[in-house]
Amino acid sequence: FPNLLAEMARNRLTGKDVSVGIGMNYKTWKNKMQGRTEFTCSEMLKIKTTYFSTLTLDYLFSEKEIVPKEQQTA
Repeated sequence: FPNLLAEMARNRLTGKDVSVGIGMNYKTWKNKMQGRTEFTCSEMLKIKTTYFSTLTLDYLFSEKEIVPKEQQTA
């Protein structure tokens, strides 16, 4: 999830920060980020509402890197 990782970096958040913030075990977080297991809809919503309320789920959880419009150059 390159966009999620990029936004976490911009906000100086680690995987441990996010996992603790949404009440998820860090090992579970790592498995989901590595694609071993999938995020549930409720987990994705919790991450979005807790940390990235202005961003879309499609953007955050895309498997392809997307440059947000505000960061695109003309």
